[in-house]
Amino acid sequence: MDTSFSSSVSMIRDLVKRNANRKPDVDLPRVAFPSFSHPHPVTNVTWFGHSAAILEMDGKRLLLDPMFGSAPSPFPWIGGKRYSRELPFQLDELPSIDAVVFSHDHYDHLDYGTIRKLRNKVTQFFVPLGVGSHLERWGIHPDHIVELDWWDEVEWAGLTIACTPARHFSGRSLNDRNASLWGSWCIRGISSNIFFSGDSGYGPHFKEIGEKYGPFDLTMMECGQYDPRWAPIHMLPEETVQAHLDVKGKWLLPIHWGAFTLSFHEWTDPIERVTKCGKERNVPIVTPKIGETFLVEGDSFPSSKWWE
Repeated sequence: MDTSFSSSVSMIRDLVKRNANRKPDVDLPRVAFPSFSHPHPVTNVTWFGHSAAILEMDGKRLLLDPMFGSAPSPFPWIGGKRYSRELPFQLDELPSIDAVVFSHDHYDHLDYGTIRKLRNKVTQFFVPLGVGSHLERWGIHPDHIVELDWWDEVEWAGLTIACTPARHFSGRSLNDRNASLWGSWCIRGISSNIFFSGDSGYGPHFKEIGEKYGPFDLTMMECGQYDPRWAPIHMLPEETVQAHLDVKGKWLLPIHWGAFTLSFHEWTDPIERVTKCGKERNVPIVTPKIGETFLVEGDSFPSSKWWE
């Protein structure tokens, strides 16, 4: 991040400046998530806002960055609250989860309350190096945690799960900056190949990932909470489209937006800019409502402008 004096002053100015569209005025539309007893046989994804999603692939159900808390910070008056008054489901009603995948340990991705409620529903967690220490402290048995370095991969339940690079940082307090790793994930099954970016600035690592693990049927690519002053750690929407092309993706699902205000842009800016750029570059942008499930196959995908 740009930590110069002038940049710090400008961020304080932007923080106190009132922008009426940094948060939605009304509750966001959402679709009630069905409690299936068994995963759908066709690969499908359900997005829950920000970076949280369920991926069903080859008979397995994976949760990606499941942050289901009401605030993305231990201090809600700083980070604000979730846009939607309610989730599309109750945590106690979630169907069985085979595995959880985390990209890094920031509060808007790794949530203590969510883990406490999930720990009896999940027996497998995949995390970058060092993130497992949080889970152990919160009651997850070490045998249920697999930590991976960049470019490590494991075969699990018929799926290949690989931890790949990202350009970001980690830490949950003043004294643990970069004490654990952050990363993106490639999840390959028999029928589909999925890329999950986690949080990342744009960089050459996307092309490297595409060369090694692409092409991808769907990329879930960070798009939101950006600012030119911290572009090295969060992509601008146009870079999101380029990163999708770099990893050789087919469909692009923009994530990291639609739930919290963590930057200074208008809350609809990410989706408006990424869909505009996607149209210009012939990239199909998937725009499901929160809680809406879509199949990763064929040429049909959600494309409504529900945020307007």
